[in-house]
Amino acid sequence: MARRCHDTTARRLRDCVWLRKLEAPSAPRRARAADNHRPTAGASFSRRAPAIESFTALRVRPDLVDALAADEITSPTPIQAACIPHLLEGRDVVGQARTGSGKTLAYAIPLVEGLDPDLPRVQALVLAPTRELAEQIGTVVDPLLGPSAPPSVRIVGGLSYTPQRRALAQGAQVVVGTPGRVLDLIESRDLNVDDLRMLVIDEADRMFDIGMAPQVESILRYSPTSRQTALFSATVPGWVARLTLRHLRDPEHVALDTRPEDLPEIDHEIWVVPEMEKATAVEGILQQSPGVPTIVFGRTRRGVDLLRDRLRRRGLRVDAIQGGMPQPSRQRVMDRFRQGEVDVLIATDVAARGLDIMGLAQVINYDIPDHPDMFTHRTGRTGRMGRAGRSVTLVSGAGLDRLASIEYSLERRIPRRYWDEIKTEFQPAADEPAEAPAAANGRRVMPGERLSGGKAKANGANGGAPRSNRRRRRPRKAGAETAGGR
Repeated sequence: MARRCHDTTARRLRDCVWLRKLEAPSAPRRARAADNHRPTAGASFSRRAPAIESFTALRVRPDLVDALAADEITSPTPIQAACIPHLLEGRDVVGQARTGSGKTLAYAIPLVEGLDPDLPRVQALVLAPTRELAEQIGTVVDPLLGPSAPPSVRIVGGLSYTPQRRALAQGAQVVVGTPGRVLDLIESRDLNVDDLRMLVIDEADRMFDIGMAPQVESILRYSPTSRQTALFSATVPGWVARLTLRHLRDPEHVALDTRPEDLPEIDHEIWVVPEMEKATAVEGILQQSPGVPTIVFGRTRRGVDLLRDRLRRRGLRVDAIQGGMPQPSRQRVMDRFRQGEVDVLIATDVAARGLDIMGLAQVINYDIPDHPDMFTHRTGRTGRMGRAGRSVTLVSGAGLDRLASIEYSLERRIPRRYWDEIKTEFQPAADEPAEAPAAANGRRVMPGERLSGGKAKANGANGGAPRSNRRRRRPRKAGAETAGGR
């Protein structure tokens, strides 16, 4: 009897808990998706940037304001207005904002202000996931350092160690590099971080995706605990949240423009195209926008190289960049694209983050990315800093499932166009016939055939089939009878 009462009481308690869960108001799914990490204890969290119209109002040094004005940068973006005051106060910061929002200047300005010009030691370290992003960050930091200070040093893989060691020995104060090479030079004692004042981790989620998390944590352990740490990322997955808990001190969390409705002004299009017609679709897009700076993203190195060769045969100014190229070659390609010597850049995802190319009008996804975040980073190369852009994603039947997950993440359905209606808008390439000629019987003449007497014949010996394809007589069996009756 007592056991029955106990079971009844326990069942009633479970029912009450379940009813309370059903009756409790749940947070909207969009808000939960945006807040995908939990701030550390004692940390503060902000989602709204103050309305600030000038860097002077942020108490930025006058010489830095003048350097920014020389590059026609006079007003801070929301992420800059939100992060710069906290960093100038010496606080740790976790900044989360969409790509193209100006995150680099948000930490570059406080980084330069915190340097001691009389100390010829490394005082600031910026970690980036790719060589291209490290180079991009360096081009932003160097004008702020001024002519009297030594320029920043790029410590990246794919280049010789000797110039990097020489630059460090000459008293560099700012280092921008990739985690692998930076860790190598720290462990070989060529890079001394004992006087490090500020450490910045840019694109932290990308570092985790490509397996750099152990190297980043090792660098953090080598650096002094008194340092100031800033972490910037477009998304904040679990590893980034755990890194924040372990290595940042009561950071200020700033999350701006992370929701789908905050996406930049990009005209997204989905073209449903058969796999064999994708290259023709790319040619058609470029034909409709001649001379417009464009990045075409592919999945594999071989696919990127094949598409580059095809477009070159069409007379387009095109080049390619992929992870298998030496760093000097990759840098030369990027310089040519920035200077307008190349209109079309075909790239693997090595170029999907951190490259701020002025005037980039459109992005073409030749292969649909596997993850929604990579879709955002690819298309984010255009529509940057308040400019409008265009994104065209080519999808075959095999990619429709990945498209569904991207649209679910964006919480919107992207307009679709289909190949049957699209192909009528394109003109045939100059070196290809508009339509194969027809024989007298109406059959199309295929490549390798010629017209003869109204019939299509293959270009073999004597106008017939190639000798290797002719039917051979079967050998006559011994003792077999012939037509003469023998």
